[in-house]
Amino acid sequence: MNQSLVSLSISCFNNAWVVARNTCFSIPLSLCLASKTEILLVSQVIHQMVKEMRFDSNPLSLYKNKHNHVFVKFAVSFVLLGLAFRLFVSDSIRFSSVNFESQQTQIHVEEANTGPPVPSAPPIKPISADFHPNETHISSNQEKCDLFTGEWIADPSGPIYSNVTCHAIEGHQNCMRNGRPDSGYLYWRWNPRDCELPRFNPERFLNFMRNKWWAFIGDSISRNHVQSLLCILSQVEQAVEVYHDEEYRSKRWQFPSYNFTLSVVWTPFLLKAEVFEDINGVSSSEIRLYLDELDTKWTEQYKNFDYVVIAGGKWFLKTAIYHENNTVKGCHYCPGKNLTELGFDYAYRKALQLVLSFVTRLDQKAFVFLRTTTPDHFENGEWFSGGTCNRSVPFKEGEVEMRDIDCTMRDIELEEFGKATGIGAEKGVTLKLLDTTSLSLLRPDGHPGPYRQFQPFAKDKNAKVQNDCLHWCLPGPIDSWNDLLMEMMVDGING
Repeated sequence: MNQSLVSLSISCFNNAWVVARNTCFSIPLSLCLASKTEILLVSQVIHQMVKEMRFDSNPLSLYKNKHNHVFVKFAVSFVLLGLAFRLFVSDSIRFSSVNFESQQTQIHVEEANTGPPVPSAPPIKPISADFHPNETHISSNQEKCDLFTGEWIADPSGPIYSNVTCHAIEGHQNCMRNGRPDSGYLYWRWNPRDCELPRFNPERFLNFMRNKWWAFIGDSISRNHVQSLLCILSQVEQAVEVYHDEEYRSKRWQFPSYNFTLSVVWTPFLLKAEVFEDINGVSSSEIRLYLDELDTKWTEQYKNFDYVVIAGGKWFLKTAIYHENNTVKGCHYCPGKNLTELGFDYAYRKALQLVLSFVTRLDQKAFVFLRTTTPDHFENGEWFSGGTCNRSVPFKEGEVEMRDIDCTMRDIELEEFGKATGIGAEKGVTLKLLDTTSLSLLRPDGHPGPYRQFQPFAKDKNAKVQNDCLHWCLPGPIDSWNDLLMEMMVDGING
């Protein structure tokens, strides 16, 4: 009988100790430090008694000890159980209090949001691989956030790909392979002033793009842009090239696991044009540009596209003869031709009007981005007259001004886009302005410069080589354009 009572008392003690210990360790130390001390003091007494019983060699003494201490053990066990209960109750009360405070805080925040928005940056949401199309990606006040006003900030993490992990980089943009000696241009990211811009998540993007088709329509900057996207997506799956034109300017890729198609359609004017120049830009005659006809290279494919990024650009600055209504209307920079000088801005406005009219009146309800013009950073000349771009860090706001040509082109883009958005909304077409001009202006360090060629100074350190201060190194600043694209896409879905 006594032996059973002893075993029972020891078992009660052990169980009580485990309950008290687990409860105490699950809450902050400050709430249970005194209780732990009490438990430990009592446990020392019990363990001393058990030790005496176990190591006493006299059987009669052992029986006597068990008989004398059994009721004490019962009492101690109940004390320990009481302590455990007290800790459990304290813990429950504490968590109830925290939950109540949390609810009160949430109420205050919601009430505060009913007033004017506070211009503070909301926290970044963690990005998961699963895409939730109804999730607000940046903040509940996304419409108040200008993604395109901000600054470039240092980013020690650098790009998510390199010229080793991505095989889609064209030679002219492969600055690391071509021998560019500095790498500081890789460690910056675009930071909007009033919100946080998450990094592009390639797996999440591909999950959303299942059974979709995305096209980039424009000139070589559009091709530069699509290569950046390919490199980012290649960290999840390598694209399979399924088509290219004779000059490798227009291409199409597929991502088999997602049945996702990605295209770039080279059409530098977006309009029907007859171009008489070779791959190096050497012209044998003036360009003939038809201002009332779109280029069928992209319009005939348009019905297949779910998402498109459309952009014009620097090709409109070239000498061209303008045709309209089957007659020669005038020209841009055609001295000696006895034609009316209409200017590049006339042709560019006509092109954007025709393009935006086309995408808003069709039954095909694609998600359309209009990307604004890309500034170059040639200094001490142009691309054909020895211009260079040797800067190694971004500009800060106010350190550089946009050139008149870029201002004119961007003003036209904003005006024509503004006119088209209302029509698009009535027709169920989503139009978004990818306004990369100002943020790109701040990155004179991101171009290939002389490293558009492989090891240009290997034989002669003072060699004079042509610089590229328009296109972007890969990896490079253009990767941030895709961060913006994904954010705008998610916001468009949610909106």
